[in-house]
Amino acid sequence: MTFIDDLKDCADKFNITITDDELAKFDKYFRLLIEWNEKINLTAITEPHEVAVKHMIDSLSCHDEKIFAENAHIIDVGTGAGFPGIPLKIYRPDLKVTLLDSLQKRIKFLDEVIITLGLKDITCVHARAEEGARQKQHREKYDVAVSRAVARLSVLAEYTLPYVKVGGCLVALKGAKFAEEADEAKRAVAMLGGEIEDVRPIHLPTLDDKRAIIIVRKTKPTPKTYPRKAGTPERKPL
Repeated sequence: MTFIDDLKDCADKFNITITDDELAKFDKYFRLLIEWNEKINLTAITEPHEVAVKHMIDSLSCHDEKIFAENAHIIDVGTGAGFPGIPLKIYRPDLKVTLLDSLQKRIKFLDEVIITLGLKDITCVHARAEEGARQKQHREKYDVAVSRAVARLSVLAEYTLPYVKVGGCLVALKGAKFAEEADEAKRAVAMLGGEIEDVRPIHLPTLDDKRAIIIVRKTKPTPKTYPRKAGTPERKPL
């Protein structure tokens, strides 16, 4: 079975409809991921079926039209190889996407993906999360911040909520310890101007592991003291 066949099969099982044009873009993305992964460390997951499920469908699992409104501005904090930001952009071309990562080599890869796939209204920012959130052009400018496999929610909230407008959301893709993370993060989330609105367990096709989408609503501005200087949130979580 080809990568495209695998992806289409998994999307059908997850009740996601992917068009032929989108499938072609996902295939180009997959090929670039494998090609560049030989030069720089992008992912430990390279088998086609696993990439389809654990990267592409997992990224799309956080999509909700009520949260990702038409033409919404979203930022993917700590995007790495582009997950979930690029799959969301392929699936929803109307979204205005910013991909933020601290490693220049990954930014070069992401730029190549954007050019090869012909994606519009998507930009890459080379910065640490704590530094980018203090820049006027990014602070509280986004409708949605998304993030996957970056940090525990108590730390992730400090990385991401400063980017989100009041009324917007943080959408965090989480693994097996999602309930524990949500519980321990309540205080930090409140300090940063948010509240946990929903915890949605998800089941990806062919996998038995536990995952969830945690949605944090921004209810008031983040105090100017946050985020703290680079490295502090991880060393001393709120």
